Amino acid sequence: MTKMRRSKSDLIFDIINTTFLALILTIVAYPLIYILSASVSDPAKVTSGEVWLWPIGLNFRGYAGVLTNKPVLMGYANSFYYAIVGTLFNVFMTMIAAYPLSRREFYGRNVLMFLITFTMMFSGGLIPTYLLVKSLGMVNTRAALIIPGAIGVWNLIITRVFLQTSIPAELYDSAEIDGAGDMYTFVKIVLPLARPVVAVITLYYAVDHWNSYFNALIYLNKQNLFPLQIPLRNILILNNMDMTMLADVEEMVRRQQLVELLKYSLIVVASLPVMMLYPFVQKHFVKGLLIGSVKG
Repeated sequence: MTKMRRSKSDLIFDIINTTFLALILTIVAYPLIYILSASVSDPAKVTSGEVWLWPIGLNFRGYAGVLTNKPVLMGYANSFYYAIVGTLFNVFMTMIAAYPLSRREFYGRNVLMFLITFTMMFSGGLIPTYLLVKSLGMVNTRAALIIPGAIGVWNLIITRVFLQTSIPAELYDSAEIDGAGDMYTFVKIVLPLARPVVAVITLYYAVDHWNSYFNALIYLNKQNLFPLQIPLRNILILNNMDMTMLADVEEMVRRQQLVELLKYSLIVVASLPVMMLYPFVQKHFVKGLLIGSVKG
């Protein structure tokens, strides 16, 4: 079998394309490698700029400090709760809303979709939303981080388009002829066929819950309810140490170096769950997006 000769223009394109992709990979991968290396390096080497790629002087004090910090551990547990419970609630609400909106025989579905989509451009505002949440008695409760964002409009649109374009109407007709009701059709037919889009919105909702901090700042003031992003924010942004309170210069430098080490360690610890989740849903994630883009 003869091997097809490639033209000179094809080879030039491959070289340019490979070089460009390698450059993008370097730009994306370098910050990740640097943060990971800095989190296990000697803090003095990090602050002096000697660490730029690989670790220098292995040091795990940052991880020890993170794993023994009570607010961080409590925030970690709370973030897992919000991510798991909140994602399950979000996916459930999105699916039961998208299913009827995807059925052509549902009267008024276009009007409802217009009203739902309208909220992507105009909202009630922060103060009215806070007053609503407060009037419902959800301030300083876990429900404040789960119920107000029960359905993401963009995720609802993705799910509706997927169900409408990927599940043929003949399948619904066949189920109806066999005597299946809407609930049976939804559970036994729609959900198994909608696994790709369920994986997509699960990833979206889980990442959103894990990275969310603004709602916690607005609705919560009890430390035992804070998600991980609040301690992370306090360390990364609000940790303005008053150096005039430290008479010993060496102690001041040592504490500042430890703070820098904690920053990198906490970033790694906070990013780890999402990085571990993505490989398991990546297949369905790509498949769901491709199906929706081609048929939608």
